[in-house]
Amino acid sequence: MDALLEPLLPRPGKTVGRGGRSEKWPRRLVLDAIFYLVRGGIAWMQLPHDFPPAKTVYDIYRWWAKVGAWQRIHDMLRDRFRVCAGRNPQPSAAVIDSQTVRGADTVAAGTAGYDAAKKTKAASAISPPIPPGCCWRSW
Repeated sequence: MDALLEPLLPRPGKTVGRGGRSEKWPRRLVLDAIFYLVRGGIAWMQLPHDFPPAKTVYDIYRWWAKVGAWQRIHDMLRDRFRVCAGRNPQPSAAVIDSQTVRGADTVAAGTAGYDAAKKTKAASAISPPIPPGCCWRSW
């Protein structure tokens, strides 16, 4: 998996000025910590001591999010998943179902509708199609 994700992550250290010191924690360990958090649904501060400090992992996560690394990883995994399922890498359609999502009072009136049956201001949910029989394999 390192060969898949490494090119999608930003280069280590500072890229402006005279540079900076090298990274203290291996990227593989930081990725494992982030995947552990996502998989377990736990709080950052509950990260086990086998991983780098929670603040370090959080700061690296935020940095990668800021430079778009997570979007690139998502797009690459989505494309690979679709190719494995025998489909075009880029989705061509979305499924609109009848589920409604309750809109907050701060939602602009032009973006939300009124569901008369439920007597609520709501927006319709849109979800991408998932081919039958496809599922993610754990890395």
